[in-house]
Amino acid sequence: MNTPQELLTFPPRQSDSDLVHVIIETPKGSRNKFKYDEKLRIFRLHKVLPLGAVFPFDFGFVPSTRAEDGDPVDVLVVMDEPTFTGCLVPVRLLGVIEAEQTEKGKTFRNDRLVGVVETPLNQPDIRTLIDLGRSRLDEIEHFFVSFNQAEGRQFKPIGRHGPGSAQKLLEKGMQQFQQ
Repeated sequence: MNTPQELLTFPPRQSDSDLVHVIIETPKGSRNKFKYDEKLRIFRLHKVLPLGAVFPFDFGFVPSTRAEDGDPVDVLVVMDEPTFTGCLVPVRLLGVIEAEQTEKGKTFRNDRLVGVVETPLNQPDIRTLIDLGRSRLDEIEHFFVSFNQAEGRQFKPIGRHGPGSAQKLLEKGMQQFQQ
């Protein structure tokens, strides 16, 4: 079992497959947004979403990665039931929702990887973002737009791409973590 100190240096992938390790910060259905605090080495309550707003799916990060915003690479994990904060989930990447985020006059990329949980007994037929359907993807994007707007930020989706683009973004995040 890994200690909190080792959490962010945990391998980003399973060694015997293409599955990605995702550590859940905020479970599906939660109004409470949790975040891993690297300095304190614990999960802490980051904020509470407005009444009626909840996370549509589990939300977490890939350990041993670093995105353009300075945090680990974000992943929304599509699954029927929520897990819990700190849970390690094996994920097959479906794609990426590319986005620009503007905060305090500064605009930067804040892409969201999207994946599906996969275990030996749970191998869903969903393989790409297209398999989720346009309306579900629109709802996911709307959640991120609204979530950021409530925080005084602008989140602007600029593209949707498949698993290959998600893998490239993950590789970039792994390289940035090493630097």
